[in-house]
Amino acid sequence: MVRNGQLERIDTGDLGLQVGFIDDIAEFVNQIEVNLNAGDVVVLYTDGITEAENKDRKEYGIKRLCEIVKQNWQQSAEDIKETVINDVRQYIGSHKVFDDITLVAESFQYPNRLEIN
Repeated sequence: MVRNGQLERIDTGDLGLQVGFIDDIAEFVNQIEVNLNAGDVVVLYTDGITEAENKDRKEYGIKRLCEIVKQNWQQSAEDIKETVINDVRQYIGSHKVFDDITLVAESFQYPNRLEIN
């Protein structure tokens, strides 16, 4: 999340587990609420982005993702998404992708509350 140009990472590690390993995940799922201000930007992504590897088998990484988001937070959500995806593609080049690459970006125009499950 970016608020007033400052990046804030929200750890979602305790919010659930990978889908498909067990039939009923209800007891493993948790949620948090985040109050959002007008102008805040939220970016949600799968590990396929941060774990995408280049030809030298080096991961794209959370640090690079955060830098791209922080540099572009004043752009539209669509532009942020395109910029990140293009940067990931450029980084991995022709190296084979082994995981999904999913990213959602949202810019908030009005105060809101986001529930992350």
